[in-house]
Amino acid sequence: MEDYDVIIIGGGVVGAAIAHKLAEYELNVVLLEKESDLASGTSKANSGIFHAPYNVNPETLKGKLHLRAMEIGPKLMNNLHVPFKQIGALVVAYSSTEVAKLENLYVQIQKLNLPAISWLNQEQVMDLEPEINNKACAALWAKQAGIISPYEFTFALGENAILNGVRIYLDSEVIGLREQESRMEVLTTERIFQGKVVVNAAGLHSDKVGTLVGDYEFTITPRRGEYYLFDRNCGNIINHILFSVPTEVSKGILVTPTVDGNLLVGPNAEEITSREDRQTTRKGLEEVMLGGERIISNLQKGEVINLFAGLRSVIKETEDFFIRTSANCKRLIHVAGIQSPGLTAAPAIGEYVVQLIGEMDGIILRPKKSFGYYRKPVIRFSDLSREEQARLIDQDARYGQIICRCEQVTEAEVVDALTRPLPARTLGGIKRRVRAGMGRCQGGFCGSKIMDLIAKYSNLSKLEITKEGGNSYILSGVTKGQ
Repeated sequence: MEDYDVIIIGGGVVGAAIAHKLAEYELNVVLLEKESDLASGTSKANSGIFHAPYNVNPETLKGKLHLRAMEIGPKLMNNLHVPFKQIGALVVAYSSTEVAKLENLYVQIQKLNLPAISWLNQEQVMDLEPEINNKACAALWAKQAGIISPYEFTFALGENAILNGVRIYLDSEVIGLREQESRMEVLTTERIFQGKVVVNAAGLHSDKVGTLVGDYEFTITPRRGEYYLFDRNCGNIINHILFSVPTEVSKGILVTPTVDGNLLVGPNAEEITSREDRQTTRKGLEEVMLGGERIISNLQKGEVINLFAGLRSVIKETEDFFIRTSANCKRLIHVAGIQSPGLTAAPAIGEYVVQLIGEMDGIILRPKKSFGYYRKPVIRFSDLSREEQARLIDQDARYGQIICRCEQVTEAEVVDALTRPLPARTLGGIKRRVRAGMGRCQGGFCGSKIMDLIAKYSNLSKLEITKEGGNSYILSGVTKGQ
């Protein structure tokens, strides 16, 4: 049995942010993730937006943590070498009814004295976004908004947590939870762990974790959102994140550049019953495309390179973050219902949860003198100048070997992803770390080459390599002549 001060269940961006914050203290911490990699759930498939607080309610926990994250998030991303582009956002009205809603929203913003949000008339909107639908009437300009890679942020948090002493176990689904007098016992499919405090950051499955100790305080409702991803040659047709006027259940369909230069359109919002149903639907995709064309009238459908869906974790009774000690188990802290702006708020959620942990019996928060932002930057060969590329090739010839033609990813970059403190072990893990397989051919050219490298730098045979862990094997057997 392994003994820890804090056991975190869930390896999305929130669980990773909590682990990273705990790594600042003299604590023995472990994070358990049931999938084969971090960022395998909601953190894998979302809009990648660092939200400005134009729609914030500072009376809610969600609002308070959102505002706090605006202060600390950009510096943290810079310290961890996570690409972040603060391009700003426009919340656009396309009818007189929406203008009225936008005016009401702007009045609320002025009462709250929120920074860097201003009103734009039609002419100003068109000046900032020449390709926007000419029916645009007015907009709010939220200058603090930005774009990031949600999974790269998660990997960075997890990797730096490891470098500061946190243990991370993948493929470790929690199947049992028991409170003892001064400890919690956590049973996974492989091991038994013991800890003073358990943090439930299991996302879509967080209510199920609660039921393991007879806690039925909340119920998670999955809310599916579908997306179109356009090729990189479409990423520069707009300059800002473009939102519709928000609804009661969503910030609405948006059109945004991604931090890697693609164009992203989505999501819709559909409540479903399955927590694993990430399939796209004809109806949902039609809704998303209509919403996107309402914002940008000249969307080039022929440039779509991928369709995907993500699930958000919603507690319908509150629509607020649910972060508190369990009413039924004094050593269990729930971190649940973390929907938008959860990605933005993650660093502040980490702070808040650590405060709650510090109030637990047997926990003393002593700052770790050796803590540091040790994570080395990830080299993006395709982003470098010809001179910089030539110097890298002189240092390491593997930078001269292109593995992924679409994204110009080199062998050296793939090897780096396989040998970092939080190494990739699946095709999807490589894709999300270095973009190999994210281009127009979606891995058709580079997939076999990446499998060769995974087999070389891990203890996996090619028959054991998967797309996304579990039973998602690529190969079914050996053919003659091998």
